[in-house]
Amino acid sequence: MEFCPNCGKVLLPKNGILHCFECGYDKTISDDDKKDYVIKQDVSDKNNLIMTDDKINTHPTTKGLCYRCGNRELEWWMVQMHRSDEAETRFYRCTKCGNTWRRSN
Repeated sequence: MEFCPNCGKVLLPKNGILHCFECGYDKTISDDDKKDYVIKQDVSDKNNLIMTDDKINTHPTTKGLCYRCGNRELEWWMVQMHRSDEAETRFYRCTKCGNTWRRSN
């Protein structure tokens, strides 16, 4: 697995080259190395790693209001920012525009 030197995303094979789908960086690879960079289209084997981009929501969602775009669906997660005897910080991200903010409890 190789990473883009510009943005740090994973380089994926595309037409015989390694391509960054975030910033457009391309890296050519030799014919011998091309066999190491094959993406399997068969997902029936549950042990295979399926690579996705960052736009897929993996956080739980809740109803709320994005103050930037007015969207009513937010994803959220909590992080312990201070000592363990203090309340955690809850982060919200709009599922439409990506606006992110935090709220301390």
